[in-house]
Amino acid sequence: MRIVIEAESIGEVEAELLAERAPRTVAAIVAALPFEGIARRWGEEVYFEIPVEAEAENTVEVVEAGDLGYWPPGRALCIFFGPTPASRNPDDIRPASPVNPVGRVIGDPKVFSAVRDGERIFVRSAGTR
Repeated sequence: MRIVIEAESIGEVEAELLAERAPRTVAAIVAALPFEGIARRWGEEVYFEIPVEAEAENTVEVVEAGDLGYWPPGRALCIFFGPTPASRNPDDIRPASPVNPVGRVIGDPKVFSAVRDGERIFVRSAGTR
């Protein structure tokens, strides 16, 4: 399922939710749409609390640029676009703790480098307003 992630600094960015690896988490995210949050930056990651409570599900400790993850301890959606403070080298993208893999950004994820800490961020189904 395609979603739109929107913030003043970046406009609208499409992403795809992929249920193969964390189907219960993705279903909970879809059921909660649309929602908004306050963006936080952690290295080259943007994350924000969402109205979803999901348990750990097929978690991963290392992700790729463009991956979307759900972080159970913070009830947060995470958008990864480069190394974080937990990364061990410039090619290593590591969440603070394991995340449920829930999707991917369509296009260049580096656009999220413009998102400011504290900025309001909106998520909705693609094709809706």
